[in-house]
Amino acid sequence: MRPVHSRRRGAARRPRFAIAVTAVFFALLYVPIGVVVLFSFNSQKSLTVFDDVSLRWYGAFLRDDVLLDSLGMSLRVSLVAMAGSVLLGVALALGLVRGRGRLGAFAGLVMLVPLITPEIVTGVAAMLLFKGLGITLSTTTVTLAEITFSISYVTVILRSRVAALNPEIEEAAMDLGATRRQAVRLVTLPALLPSVLASGVLVFALVFDDFVLAYFTTGVDPQPLSVRIYAAIRFGVQPTINAVGTLMLAGSVGLIALALVIPRLFGRRGGLDLLSGK
Repeated sequence: MRPVHSRRRGAARRPRFAIAVTAVFFALLYVPIGVVVLFSFNSQKSLTVFDDVSLRWYGAFLRDDVLLDSLGMSLRVSLVAMAGSVLLGVALALGLVRGRGRLGAFAGLVMLVPLITPEIVTGVAAMLLFKGLGITLSTTTVTLAEITFSISYVTVILRSRVAALNPEIEEAAMDLGATRRQAVRLVTLPALLPSVLASGVLVFALVFDDFVLAYFTTGVDPQPLSVRIYAAIRFGVQPTINAVGTLMLAGSVGLIALALVIPRLFGRRGGLDLLSGK
């Protein structure tokens, strides 16, 4: 039998191993991103030797009409997808929570399928659907595909929040003379506003950065920024791409942080509770 002090030493060593594994994991995950950010400020064209700090490649990006057109398309698609998925997601969340019987439970299960389905499968399926219907791939097809894919995120976030609302509040509003629609518009939706805004910001960030679904449903020109970057790096990585990637990273981090902060601005616990709809 091992001595007690020997077992204690073994237990004390385990956290160190876990910390080392965690450090290696984060290094492999974030060091390449850090290299991209660093060389986006390189004054020279080299991607291996850092010479001096410069904004040269950010200026080159702002003068590149092709990349700017792609950026504009990505912003338009993200805004429309955000608005469409939020409107449909709010309606679905209310319907799933208020729905009764097996149909509501089955519909709730179906809403989870897009979240666990590999995105490449969703992209190929969307492309085959559009081509089967004779629809030419364009900005419209990308937008429709992104809305369809994003509805599940909004619905899952809002569903538990709707379930947590006290139904007696709506009943009190109707007792005071409000109709069912007025009760939903004046009582339920304001209570859901923080989660609605946060989920909208989150969807905007996800759609703006999305590549797989956009790649399979976009047309020839213009293309979303993520697809344009992929097409560019096939012929070699240019320093301008580092600048674009850094800007996309900064924007995405800012949007995710905003999505997590919004509930706190309305007096909610916020933070990671957004993902659970609390």
